[in-house]
Amino acid sequence: GTRAFIAGLPSWGTLIALNDGTRPVLGLVSQPYIGEIFLGVAAGTVRKATLNDRPIRTRPCARLDEAILSTTGTAWFTPAEQAAYKAVEAKTRLVRYGFDCYAYAVLAAGCLDLVVEAGLKTYDVQALVPLIEGAGGIISDWRGGDAQHGGRIVAAGDARVHAAALDLLVTAD
Repeated sequence: GTRAFIAGLPSWGTLIALNDGTRPVLGLVSQPYIGEIFLGVAAGTVRKATLNDRPIRTRPCARLDEAILSTTGTAWFTPAEQAAYKAVEAKTRLVRYGFDCYAYAVLAAGCLDLVVEAGLKTYDVQALVPLIEGAGGIISDWRGGDAQHGGRIVAAGDARVHAAALDLLVTAD
């Protein structure tokens, strides 16, 4: 959200993660502009997420044509990544751009269904992994692998939408 902060937009946030040496297990997304604090725990069998201390969950969404998709922007995508992303976008119900880390937070709260990004750094995604997983969602790279190191990321509130997006994103390789 640094670009959003520089531009004076309210979608920036502060990300804090605790990594146990293997994976991120605690993630906090603070959205100070509107006073929201999202906290996610994904450690062992414990999975939970809250917004200002109230439990949150992702929502079910069975198909891409029912999904609301978000991405910060496609300027960081290679041409092949952009083509794969556009294939996903074309199948969704609604698309919103520019929300940075806040898109992942509202996905965890059940407001969005899918976030697709490329070019993320480790520090961009560490806090998001336990938040999404703690809320019942799934977050991975575009091949379905570990998301914690950044790169190409896809997060979904429902595993069915995640799988459908991965089927289209794999063409970027």
